[in-house]
Amino acid sequence: MKKRILLIEDSQSLASLYQSYLEAGGYMIVTVETGRDAIVQILREPPDVVLLDLKLPDMDGMDILKRIQQDDLPCTVIVMTAHGSIDIAVNAMQYGAFDFLVKPFDARRLQVTVKNALANNNLVKEVQGYREQFARRHYEGFIGESLPMQGVYRIIDCAAPSNATVFITGESGVGKEVCAEAIHNRSPRKPGPFVPLNCGAIPKDLMESEIFGHVKGAYTGALNNRDGAATQAHRGTLFLDEICEMDLELQTKLLRFIQTGTFQRVGGSQQETVDVRFVCATNRDPLQEVQAGRFREDLYYRLHVIPIYLPPLRERETDIKLLMESFLREYAKQENKRFTRFSPEAVNIMMAHNWPGNVRELQNVIRNIVVLNNDEAVTPDMIPFHAASRASSSPQRPSAPQFEQPLSAEPGQEDTPIKPLWLIEKEAIEQAIEHCGGNIPKAAAMLDVSASTIYRKKEKWEQEQAIT
Repeated sequence: MKKRILLIEDSQSLASLYQSYLEAGGYMIVTVETGRDAIVQILREPPDVVLLDLKLPDMDGMDILKRIQQDDLPCTVIVMTAHGSIDIAVNAMQYGAFDFLVKPFDARRLQVTVKNALANNNLVKEVQGYREQFARRHYEGFIGESLPMQGVYRIIDCAAPSNATVFITGESGVGKEVCAEAIHNRSPRKPGPFVPLNCGAIPKDLMESEIFGHVKGAYTGALNNRDGAATQAHRGTLFLDEICEMDLELQTKLLRFIQTGTFQRVGGSQQETVDVRFVCATNRDPLQEVQAGRFREDLYYRLHVIPIYLPPLRERETDIKLLMESFLREYAKQENKRFTRFSPEAVNIMMAHNWPGNVRELQNVIRNIVVLNNDEAVTPDMIPFHAASRASSSPQRPSAPQFEQPLSAEPGQEDTPIKPLWLIEKEAIEQAIEHCGGNIPKAAAMLDVSASTIYRKKEKWEQEQAIT
């Protein structure tokens, strides 16, 4: 497609001259004489390049430039100015102008400047595309910019257009249902239904009916025909969460349903056919479940076509602050509270926590803070797990009166002083931190403890030192 250039020039003779300069480039050129007509053209169909004369009969050209910047329109602006207004042109660049031309200018100068502006457009688009594909902070229902999450986004992008079955694994609270919904929303099945079914939350006796439905009189209490999840998900996506909780006998029927797309309702004899895309998830290791005999091997290989592993929050350290701030804004708005930020100390405590409950735990902690407090900044005393740990720890240094005097060794040996256990622990932690160059998370990993444990102990020691 030809590149569109909007030429805003109130002098018809100059407009004709500039247009003749640009015709050799094969551009689509539209000329207007007033600022009002220029704004109409820009809003109707933003051009690739705007050649803007600052002196117009009905308005200042700077107002047009500010409007383009304010509305974030995808136009590259080149300002045309006379010698006496070069300072104004320089100021215009602060409002997003790409370059300026001092009148009079020749054809070569105009052609090179326009060519550079179009090249800059292409570069901006490439960078934007890179950011959207490889540096996304928000993706469907996910919030995260870490490398592990960027990998998850790319797999979803590739898997979504397909009908292949997706098997999502990860700890509780990492967002497996969010992932399943993202796959559905990025797929051609988006107009169809997304039907989630938690296999671990439904009694075994009712599970078959929940999936396949039942006919009237199939069992006591079946007063009417009822559609199951399979029927409800027709031309959409069926998400089977906690699939490893499913009874072995039902796994056999599910395998046949996945292979053929047909099933029978409970108590019925008629075969029904549906068009369903399967996505399943578990917080267990599915291969271990197969080896333990709790999950059918053939079903595992039928489902495990495109695996997606959702990393726990402790492997997404750069995302924790993003999630904290997002949840704080959301819940503060819902609860009509004043919170806008975390204090630096609160950020350190939240970042050091191990988050065994992952994103779900983080959500609950932030909601707890917002509901029970009201301030502009979140402080350490508002964080529930931090407050609980401080309440349970004694402010006094652990005493060890039995070790106040050295214990005697065996006869014939020198007396050997025995250090209190808390002191040995303190020295070990300090040595590990020094060995790791002050990197506490790395020291915690070497000591096989959580970073939050070290932060808590260091804070306690510092308090005790201040008291003494």
